[in-house]
Amino acid sequence: MMIKSLDRINELARKDRGEGLTSVERMEQKELRQHYLREIRGQVLSTISGLTVIDPLGNDVTPDKVRLERRG
Repeated sequence: MMIKSLDRINELARKDRGEGLTSVERMEQKELRQHYLREIRGQVLSTISGLTVIDPLGNDVTPDKVRLERRG
């Protein structure tokens, strides 16, 4: 899944390296980065909470923290 704000984040980063950003653009960049990190963390949490860990003997050894996260 592509995060929509990523193009704008990259655009602002290029501008910052080149000519620099205005204070309004810096605030926008900060907010977009925070949103991006929330999205990534949500995706990682979703992926991890869907995992089941099986040991070599076939026993489910999924950590309790992951099981609790599944239940919500």
